[in-house]
Amino acid sequence: MVSGPACFFKMDKIKLNVLGISYSQTQSGAYALVLTEEDGDRRIPIIIGGFEAQAIAIQLEGLNPPRPLTHDLFLSFATAFNISLVEVNIYRLEEGVFYSKLICVNGEREVTIDARTSDAIALALRFKCPIFTTEEIMSQSGIVLDVENEDDDISDDEIIEPAPSSKGPISGLELKELSQKELKEMLDDAISKENYEKASQIRDELNRRKKD
Repeated sequence: MVSGPACFFKMDKIKLNVLGISYSQTQSGAYALVLTEEDGDRRIPIIIGGFEAQAIAIQLEGLNPPRPLTHDLFLSFATAFNISLVEVNIYRLEEGVFYSKLICVNGEREVTIDARTSDAIALALRFKCPIFTTEEIMSQSGIVLDVENEDDDISDDEIIEPAPSSKGPISGLELKELSQKELKEMLDDAISKENYEKASQIRDELNRRKKD
């Protein structure tokens, strides 16, 4: 029996699905990976780099690159040695950074491996394994989309291209100058426009104020 996050998650699991990827409105070369809880309305936006976004988008679109990407190579290597990825666990959120574990088995033993969340999601899609997180992380980072604004809902397998923000890019300094009420109004506006990257920034600022 393996100790650590694998056992911890048996008591506290929320299954997540990959909703899509939105282009960053404020950071050049950055993207927001959007995860949604399977049995709920909350969504988690996670800022990732361009390479990881490409690796995830290719898998979501069912494309076959002429040469294997790094995550495809990992899948081939693991399969050749009878290693399966059975779960991805997003188990910690610290200062806006999500930490993940890969739960792997080879038929004889279970091994837990640290991984960046973007890499973990890219691998989960290739191994077709479930993605889990905790209620604590969901409460801290989850964004609830107003049901009234979901008329044109996005399927789990398409890429999101959010509407441009009318207020343009925002910085940490600008957010600090706003009241909590203004931040919540901006958060609602960003969510309604499916600008998850901006919503993530505002959410992090609200969470920071709660700690202070």
